[in-house]
Amino acid sequence: MIKEVIVVEGRDDIIAVKAAVDAEIIATNGYAYGNKLIATLNEISKRQGIIILTDPDFMGEKIRKDISSKVKNCKHAFLPQGKALKKDDIGIENATPEDIRIALDKARPTKIEVVETFKKSDLLSLGLIGDKSSNEKRQKIADILGIGPGNAKQFINRLNSFGISYEEFEKALKRIDNDKE
Repeated sequence: MIKEVIVVEGRDDIIAVKAAVDAEIIATNGYAYGNKLIATLNEISKRQGIIILTDPDFMGEKIRKDISSKVKNCKHAFLPQGKALKKDDIGIENATPEDIRIALDKARPTKIEVVETFKKSDLLSLGLIGDKSSNEKRQKIADILGIGPGNAKQFINRLNSFGISYEEFEKALKRIDNDKE
């Protein structure tokens, strides 16, 4: 698995990169991202690093430059336009898995072995899955830990791949419990 989180522009890019490599991926949803995403990326950058893989077009470069000016120590992966082109559409989603792997390898990602510290059963017993307030609790913990928003599966994957310790997790859990009182 790639240690760094890969930053792409959209949902279709996530699908294409997931087909190529085992990594956590976050989408900017175009240029409409805000300070919350930048804050999340800064936390992720400190913990494990990020690789920016945006479309090889004007807007992709604009996003790349903006993020790298606000987030320190970004690695960059580039796809040539010809490798990301389908008819008149330029985008990461049009690249082959092999071309995506080649682009990411050139960014020199760190490979890691993920340790499964957290399991679905842990989150179920803590009310972080299967309860009507589960999503809200997960999002609060994700904000505290700086791992970004996501569904239950993404939450577990990020806890494990971001190397969150059980101690860190418990502190975040206690913090949201204290905020309720």
